[in-house]
Amino acid sequence: MPGWYCGRTTIPQRRNRGALWEDGGEQAMFRTEFPFMVVAVIQAGRARWCCDMTGSSASSSPTSYGVSPAVEGPFQAFHREALSVSSATTPVFSPVDRKEDDTASLRTLDDVRDQVASRLAVRAIRKLKTVDDTRYAVSLTLSKSDDAGFLRLVAAHLQRVLGDRAHLMAIATTGTGDTSLAICGTDPVQVQRAALLSTSKFMGHILPLAEQDEGGTVWLARVRELAWTAYDETALWDVLHKCAQQLADPSRPPPGSRGIDEMLAEARTRLQRVTPRQALDELQDTSLAVPVLLVDIRPAAQRATHGGIPGAMIIERNVLEWRFDPRSLDGRLDVATRYDLRVIIFCQEGYTSSLAAASLQDIGLLNATDMRGGFKAWKDEGFPVQLEP
Repeated sequence: MPGWYCGRTTIPQRRNRGALWEDGGEQAMFRTEFPFMVVAVIQAGRARWCCDMTGSSASSSPTSYGVSPAVEGPFQAFHREALSVSSATTPVFSPVDRKEDDTASLRTLDDVRDQVASRLAVRAIRKLKTVDDTRYAVSLTLSKSDDAGFLRLVAAHLQRVLGDRAHLMAIATTGTGDTSLAICGTDPVQVQRAALLSTSKFMGHILPLAEQDEGGTVWLARVRELAWTAYDETALWDVLHKCAQQLADPSRPPPGSRGIDEMLAEARTRLQRVTPRQALDELQDTSLAVPVLLVDIRPAAQRATHGGIPGAMIIERNVLEWRFDPRSLDGRLDVATRYDLRVIIFCQEGYTSSLAAASLQDIGLLNATDMRGGFKAWKDEGFPVQLEP
């Protein structure tokens, strides 16, 4: 590769194919495109030299590429790869033995691909995050020819750099048409877990390749019709984060999780629950300033088996929030335009209704509550019921 090298002489700078000319000056710089150069000892402020690519001793003018016989004094040949850059102003020159028939090595396409893969691996390593002593990262790059082979090359660089340190990496190519995804790591279990979760998260878009590495530390897939938006990249980060986590005992609940009994107890601390009698009284009280609604959230099968309450609104649990959220524009009830509604929810026995009422409070309906004992308690009180036809 061309490069500038400098040494202290009494020759001025001249950028002419590596040749220096006569006359005085403090410092000379030269540019060489060749593997060899000849450095002459400066005598009396006058010297001539030029690059020697062929090793020939044929005479030439100062602008030619041969060795000029006008050079006086001892000289020595150096190879440019042996030049040290230990000083910014005065490089140290170190000679190496070279055969006269040596030629500059040419870079192949494989060399370029290997260099690009190495740089991509470094870029991914710079983005590393850590969870439970496992490093993980996601990196996207433009699609290449033979994506699978290229991603294997990137994975090899990652594994060589990170070594035995626990890691889980995902590299994906982007572009029009089909692209590729590679997941690699130190633990085959984590790699396969990430493969399954990513296939599930991007359902129908990620298809594993038939040929996989035997060790299980590299997993490759073809990606179809996926634009790799910011959402997709974030989703892939989430996959790696979850798969990199280590559980000391899989049978023990993770920190921060809650059991259903705890969730139910917490929900009920926020509610002013009512009995079936109190619910009936509120429905018949005409002095209340806000509408009172009795809502049945049970599935159709339970209503058909046990019956219902006359006048109750039937809104199944899976759409409850959308029906009562005043912000919702899709499927909201006409009556749900205010946040002070009194919504009394009931289920079959009064468990699911507590969680549902707490959910309505989360969206702003602070008067929402549920009925103790559910439909069963209502029926046991002898209040009117209606059998499903």
